[in-house]
Amino acid sequence: MNTMKYLGALALLLAGLGAPALAQGTIYMCVDAGGRRELTDINKPGCKVLDVPGAIPAPPSFQRRANAREGGAAPVTTPSNFPRVDNYLQRQRDNDRREILNDELRSEEKKLADLKRDFNNGEPERMGNERNYVKYQERVADMRENINRSEKNIEALRREIGSIH
Repeated sequence: MNTMKYLGALALLLAGLGAPALAQGTIYMCVDAGGRRELTDINKPGCKVLDVPGAIPAPPSFQRRANAREGGAAPVTTPSNFPRVDNYLQRQRDNDRREILNDELRSEEKKLADLKRDFNNGEPERMGNERNYVKYQERVADMRENINRSEKNIEALRREIGSIH
């Protein structure tokens, strides 16, 4: 496919994707040793910048991320007008968060204890509507899944509580 057809196909593709796709920044066309063409947003050896008509330049923050991917250093700075929270207020927020998470942990631990009690080491009591053994097995499998889910929730809550400063 010649370059003009290639650019035409690219323009159609980008037009079909809409304006947000056009705002993605610089597009490069790379040709490898085998003659295969590739479109990318990363500048590699053997790549040329494509001039796509109607392309909208990427916002500066996206360009910094793209440069960082390409090996350039992207400075990370906090804007001067960014709201700050003083240490006392942050400690209060952390304490509130810890208290909420501890409440959730206690609730989840109680739920797990109830689930394990009902599970009865894999042999829960059969219910009246479980004359069919398959229904009973399905309920036992659901109970096992609920226990596993509850155990994972407890682990996640403990990790979250441990991450609070």
